[in-house]
Amino acid sequence: MTDVVITGLGVVAPTGSNTGDFWWSTLEGASGVGRISRFDPSRYPVRYAGEVTGFDPSLTLDPRIVVQTDLWTQFALEATRQALESASLDPRACDSFDIGVTTSAGSGGNAFGQREIEALWAHGPRHVGPYQSIAWFYAASTGQISIGNTMRGPCAVVSSESAGGLDAVAHGRRAVRRGCRVQVCGGTEAPVSPYALTCQLRSGLLSERDSPAAYRPFSHDASGYVPGEGGAVVVLEDAVHARDRGARALSVVAGHAATFTGSQWAVNDRDYWRRATEALAAAIRLALADAHVSPEDIDVVFADGMAVPSADHTEIAALRRVFGPAFDRVPVTAPSAGLGRAYSAAGAFAVAAATLALRDGVVPPTPGLAGDDVAVAADVVTGTPRRGPLRHALVLARGFGGFSSALVLAASA
Repeated sequence: MTDVVITGLGVVAPTGSNTGDFWWSTLEGASGVGRISRFDPSRYPVRYAGEVTGFDPSLTLDPRIVVQTDLWTQFALEATRQALESASLDPRACDSFDIGVTTSAGSGGNAFGQREIEALWAHGPRHVGPYQSIAWFYAASTGQISIGNTMRGPCAVVSSESAGGLDAVAHGRRAVRRGCRVQVCGGTEAPVSPYALTCQLRSGLLSERDSPAAYRPFSHDASGYVPGEGGAVVVLEDAVHARDRGARALSVVAGHAATFTGSQWAVNDRDYWRRATEALAAAIRLALADAHVSPEDIDVVFADGMAVPSADHTEIAALRRVFGPAFDRVPVTAPSAGLGRAYSAAGAFAVAAATLALRDGVVPPTPGLAGDDVAVAADVVTGTPRRGPLRHALVLARGFGGFSSALVLAASA
């Protein structure tokens, strides 16, 4: 079976608008969560989010594209630009049918859509712009990346909420194994707008704590998550193709599996969380089997870390069910605490962080947590990074509605 490797990555995050800044902040345990600044959040019960600051799309994107797109697609285009540069890959030098795109999409172009609907109700249909029909659409990012870079290979959109970032990488891996030499994969999100936040409140899973420390996964005072925006994009390649062009592999996409709990979740439904434990454990077990590794081979877990107590305990229970006593020696980290829960971008952020961890031999801490804060039976990394050789990383993600996804990344040779 063809090895599929990550040769490039790009990140636009609340903790940095490029990969270097993102990784430095991640290792420092820094947080990009703050009071919402894009609009007055005082009338909302949730007032904090992970916002990307200092991002100016006009610096790197064609002004005509900026007008046609929502912020979430602009994040995707910038992350793609960075990823291609990181991989030293010029799409124009390749057969355009050998490069495809797979992105994860959740809510789409929220702010763009809200603005156009406001114009419709205030002034009538003649005041709705011509790009409303495409800018909000969940396939917009895949389309814009493909068109802008002449990538005419297999293209797709995955929609499995916060599990989508991992599922997009897995979909891209399958495309490469079927003959597409390169896949540009990832996920972005821009859910910090009045309409978007209103939609999120319905889940009952967001933290209403009025503090930058509102998102505290695995802690005694976990009270839910806060939204996050931005995202990450990786370049996947057939390992032989990467080697032939002299590209360095940052990590290997070794295994993946996805499962489904079977019904809409309910925060206080014990039977649901029992089934959720089974589903996540099955995803982990199948991903390890796909990667041909055992639990003893995993050196770090990048956790989903929802910060909903029942969800946090379910995640650890699923890991213990698969790993058994071996789980006691495996460090667990949740860098998402410093980013906010970025939905379709959450898994993409985790893949980027796990790839960099494997490259550098270091496990980043969970932002904002001290050792005494941890309320689960796991070795949650807090405070400072842990250094040492890393061979395999297990990355977990779960999406609202019952999606579970597990991805195994291996260090490159």
